[in-house]
Amino acid sequence: MIERLKILAILTSAALSIVATTAVAKPFQDRADVKDFIHMMTRDHGFDETELTALFSRVEPSEKIIASITRPAEAKPWYDYRPIFLTEKRIAGGVKFWNAHQDELARAQKSFGVPAQIITAIIGVETYYGRHKGRYRVMDSLSTLAFDYPARGKFFRSELAQFLLLSREEKKDPFSFKGSYAGAMGMTQFISSSFRSYAIDFDGDHRRDLWDSTSDAIGSVANYLKRHGWVADAPIASAAVVHVDACQDIVDLGIKPKTPIHELRKRGVELAKTLPDDSMAALLAFETQRGQEFWVGLDNFYVITRYNHSPLYAMAVYQLGEEIRERRAHLALDPP
Repeated sequence: MIERLKILAILTSAALSIVATTAVAKPFQDRADVKDFIHMMTRDHGFDETELTALFSRVEPSEKIIASITRPAEAKPWYDYRPIFLTEKRIAGGVKFWNAHQDELARAQKSFGVPAQIITAIIGVETYYGRHKGRYRVMDSLSTLAFDYPARGKFFRSELAQFLLLSREEKKDPFSFKGSYAGAMGMTQFISSSFRSYAIDFDGDHRRDLWDSTSDAIGSVANYLKRHGWVADAPIASAAVVHVDACQDIVDLGIKPKTPIHELRKRGVELAKTLPDDSMAALLAFETQRGQEFWVGLDNFYVITRYNHSPLYAMAVYQLGEEIRERRAHLALDPP
């Protein structure tokens, strides 16, 4: 009984604490940091202060959003990260997606030089070919992270400003946009600044619709990669055999290609693919359950990391794309 009374007292105290906190907390739109942001948007971008204040009064901050952003998938080791995306269903889904949209993918490859398998794999990794576009109101996500996540508050305040500008340009209610917990939107999961800069109308209807127009999504992914330096027909990556002690300093240089292939060969790195001696490369180590697995990433691999600044992400895209391409080619030769 004493233990039950103790538990009851703790629960009662916690409840009273929550009530007290709620009672003294200011409405979101009246917080000093939010009011400063509203003033900045009014001063710098011509928004109406009264309308923005009313808009922010509808924001619903979420602790779940904060919890989600503190445990991203990219924090996992490669042996846990890879199985999320390299699955039979996602490979088969990629073949189906490519077959269903082969004309748009071919047109994007011709226009921007980005291979169909890479475009397909990015959409596959980001949203499972459009199935999982996000369920959070973007206005809530970005507002929560802008003002209640100090670690990246500056970045998310910038993205919130970009989002409000995007909403005005698209003539849409900011609360009508749905996306991820981090405010990424559509099949492509573009953040607001990327949407404004790289989303394109690829189906010719004079709208940039990354939610319901697969054509726009395909063209926008290709445009994004091209604008970040994608080189048509250039190699992307190669598996490698490495004597670690001789090459750890090169691994430590990171994901940006800084070492010529001839220098890697001189250090004893064996490549699975034939690559030009003067190509610049990064030497990448991925953690497996049997030890480290090595790959060489070239400039186009680095471009994929501009979409998501993680070598795990770029490798998942690359390997998924290769699996989809090979499966599709095999089915064409030997249909079921």
